[in-house]
This record gives sequence, structure tokens and C-alpha cells, in this order.
Amino acid sequence: MALINESQPEEFILLGFNELPWLELPLFIILLITYPMTLMGNIAIILVSKLDPSLHSPMYFFLTNLSFLDICYTTSIVPQMLFNLGSSKKTISYVGCVIQLYFFHIMGAAECLLLALMSFDRYVAICRPLHYTLIMNQRVCIQLISIVWLSGITYAISEGTVTLQLPLCGVNKLDHLVCEIPVLIKTACGEKEANELALSVACIFIVAVPLCLILASYASIGHAVLNIKSSAGRKKAFGTCSSHLIVVLLFYGPAISMYLQPPSSIKRDQPKFMALFYGVVTPTANPFIYTLRNKDVKEALGNLVRSIFSSKQNS
Repeated sequence: MALINESQPEEFILLGFNELPWLELPLFIILLITYPMTLMGNIAIILVSKLDPSLHSPMYFFLTNLSFLDICYTTSIVPQMLFNLGSSKKTISYVGCVIQLYFFHIMGAAECLLLALMSFDRYVAICRPLHYTLIMNQRVCIQLISIVWLSGITYAISEGTVTLQLPLCGVNKLDHLVCEIPVLIKTACGEKEANELALSVACIFIVAVPLCLILASYASIGHAVLNIKSSAGRKKAFGTCSSHLIVVLLFYGPAISMYLQPPSSIKRDQPKFMALFYGVVTPTANPFIYTLRNKDVKEALGNLVRSIFSSKQNS
């Protein structure tokens, strides 16, 4: 372990996959390809949701927020990962680590809550269709999305600040690809049981409770869909919900394995693969899942592409 005089180091060495050096080049290439794809896919969804009048509904308002969130989420870690994977100096400044820690957890917590909010929107649309426009009006949607973002910020600032107070006893090596709360807690020295307990309690409200609400929503949705007499209606309802359900499974699986267990019990390489999954794979997959499985989005994207080409030809 590298020891320095101060408790808080000037920089951290992110060990990453130092014991699997052959993995660095393939991972660098994958990130170099997927990062622009993530940006383009999510920006496209934001554009079509804003420009196409047929997509001006609560569902696509929340989807736009999810796309913006995914852009910020992956940007908070991928550029730093690319820099470290592409060079021999795998470091991040202490200030850079703190900034990354806050942004990464703001986006992660907000996504947990936003996915629950999106499932509630689908529940109201399918189980309470006659009251949908009354319940999910514009004012309510803005209030709900504000709560999501404020909750994410509150969680990240409170848990991140408490974690950063832990003494590191001069240790400046993190066995991870990014600065993440569970890994910092595991690296810290001294008494940290209180931090582990606080993180577990916070994650019950950020991860477990929203997941339970999602499952309850889909249980009600499933019952309502089975009662729809029209096969076309059932297919449309199932198609609308299946995209969201796939995204939920992709995001919540890794998040549960990382945050609903004590940091001390986390296996060595587990945080690295989990961070890649919910910080890279899910934001990259989300636009394609919603595009490929959503007829309205596909039509809106087609219209946008045709209008761009026609405007170029006319000019």
C-alpha cells in the first residue's frame, strides 16, 4: 500500500483490472465504440420526444429524463475510464474522485426512482385509463420528476459526504475502475460499521422500496392486461411495458448485488463488473430497447431522419 502523510491523498490510483492486463485493450475498444453510441442513441430519443407532437405525453416526458440521465451517468465515468485504460498512469485526482463520486451516485439513485416512477405511469395508463390525463397532468409530472432529481441529489450528497469523512490512513489505491461509495468504505480504515449501516438503510429506500413498487405495479398491470378482451390491445399494452421491464431488470440486478449487501462482503472484482454493467451497458442498451420495441418511437425516428434528408436535398 502506498502511504503518504495526509489522511486524504492528493490522488487515487485506480487499480482496475491490473491482474488481468489482457482485458484492458478489449475493454478500451468496447468503451470507445459504446460511448458514442450511448450519446447518439439517447440524444436521438430526446430529440424525437421533443420534436414529434405525438410523443408529447407523460410516458415520453419520463423517457426523455431517463435518456438525459443516462447521458450524464455514463459521462461521469467513461471518459476517465478511457483515459486510464489508454495510458500507463491510472490515476484520478482527489477532487476528481469526489466529483465523480457525487455525480455517479446522483444519477444512479435518480435512475432507481425514475424507473419506479415510469412503472407507476404505466400502471395509471393501463389500470386507470379514464383518469390518466387527470392523474398524470403536466404539473404532477413536473413535481414527480423534481422529487426524483432532488432525492438523487440528497442521497448522493449525504452518503458521499459521510463516506469521504472516513480516514484512509494514507492508502491511495482503489481496487476499482471508478470512485464508488462501497469501495471507498471498504478501503477506509478504522470503525466503519456505522457507514455500512447508513448505506444499507439509505439503499433500502433508494433501491429496495422502488423495486417493490415496480413489482407491485406490474402485478396490477399483468392482471389488467389479462382482462383486456382485444388481442391487439393486450399486445400493445404488453409491448409498452415490456421495454421498461427489460430496462428495470438490466439496471436493478447489478445495483442490488452491489448496494444491498455490506461493502466488507463484496468480492474483489464484483464492483468493476457491476459498475460497467449499470454505468455503461444499461445506458447504451436503453435507447435501443425503447426504439426497437416501441412503434411510436420508431415512427418518430423515421420521420426525423426523412425530414433531415429532405431538408439537405432541398438546400
